[in-house]
Formats: sequence, C-alpha cells, structure tokens
Amino acid sequence: MFPLGRLMGHGLALAGLSLLSGCILVTDTSRMNIETFQDEVAPVYYDPARVQPSPVQPVPQTRELYKTQFHQTYGLPIDRPLNKVLYDTIRDDGYTLPPIPISRVDPQYLRQEVAYQTTEKPGTIVVDTKTRHLYLVQSNGKAIRYGVGLGRDGFAWSGRGVIQRKAKWPRWTPSDEMVSRQPNLRQFSAAEGGLEAGRNNPLGARALYIFANGKDTLYRVHGTPDWQSVGRATSSGCVRMFNQDVIDLYDRVGDKAEIVVL
Repeated sequence: MFPLGRLMGHGLALAGLSLLSGCILVTDTSRMNIETFQDEVAPVYYDPARVQPSPVQPVPQTRELYKTQFHQTYGLPIDRPLNKVLYDTIRDDGYTLPPIPISRVDPQYLRQEVAYQTTEKPGTIVVDTKTRHLYLVQSNGKAIRYGVGLGRDGFAWSGRGVIQRKAKWPRWTPSDEMVSRQPNLRQFSAAEGGLEAGRNNPLGARALYIFANGKDTLYRVHGTPDWQSVGRATSSGCVRMFNQDVIDLYDRVGDKAEIVVL
C-alpha cells in the first residue's frame, strides 16, 4: 500500500497536468473570427461595406525632410528615372555610345523642359554662356534646356547666326589657326582630309555648323566624347554637348534655324 501523502501528491500533480493540458488544447476561436480581426486592425484596414468614410477628409500635411550636404532630399532619388533612359547606351548608325554617368553630373546640365521667357521665336537656339546652358525655344513660354561646355577666355564667339548645315557623325578638321597653335594636329588638317568620324572624334555624334552673314564662323554646336567638359569652359570656342543631347537637338532643329550666343 502507498502512503496517503504520496497518493495525494500524485493526485495533485495529475490535476495540475490536466489543467495545464487544458490551457494548451483550448483554441481561442475569436482569433479566427473575421469580424474580430477587422475590428482590431481597423486603423489600417478599410472595408467599405462595413465602415463608411468620414465626410471630412484630412488634408495630407507635408513634412520637412532632412537634407544632406549634397542638397539631396533624403530618401528621394537624386535624378529623375527618365534621365537614366535619356542618357543610357545609344546605338546610332553603326556606332555605340556609352551611357553618361548622370550621378556624377550636376542636375542643372541634364536635359529638361523649363519655363523660358524670350522674344525669340520657337525653334531658335539660344546659348547662355554665363550659365552654360543651351535653350531650344518652344511655344507657350517654354524651352528645352541642355547643358553645354564652352570655349575658354579668348576662344569664345558670340552673336547671331544661322545653322547652315547639320551633319551626322561628321569628320573633324581643325582650323589653320588651331594647327599653328598645336602642330601635333597637322595630321588632321584639311590638307590631310581631317579626322574620320567615330566615338573619339572631337565633334561627336552630330554637328551643327554656325554661319553669320553668309560666312562660316568655324564654330559648331556638337557632341563630345569628353562628357566631363559639359558645364565647363575648356574647348576652343565651340559649344559642346553630351552626345545623347546633341542627337536629340539635331532631330528637333529645323533647316536654317537661328542661333543666338549671348
């Protein structure tokens, strides 16, 4: 026979296990009730059939976001998604142009439509040498703005002219004055036939030839393989553009378009 105390101890232990097992096995059916679920998550769950919207909707409030030292709004992309398409790899007339690393370009020099008040008629090209922008005037006070590289001091041209000629993948022929300053360019002189077209040609993918009073000014609006020169004054007087941009400009500019270099 077992002592009474030991039996009572076993009985209490079994009773405790029964209670404990009961807690584990009993299912909280309310957690499976869709009505309960909807009520509990009401702040983030909206069922039009059950809850009618308030007749007065709160106006979303803007909040001041932290801005970094790079003047980029924190959490937002530094460039428009469209820019990645505009400046991506281009295959053109058998040539492949590499993409422009737009993350390394000041956004003001990327192609965009802007408000632009001017007395010039639509289709006119205006080059602002101070800001290093080229504007293609549109109607309704708008313009397509491109970034450009310009000539160094003493090599710049300004005035009013006409785009007398447009060329795709042009040959580059340095002027006699340029050859005299840089004798190593003699191999590309007019007498030698110039430099053949290609990705490394200084005129890039397109060239627009500026004439004034019926004469060739020897200045061009053209592409460049040196994308880092856009936004700077480093060339010998011509107006340099990203190859992707000069292709776009070439397609938009009409015959005998006027150009003003300020």
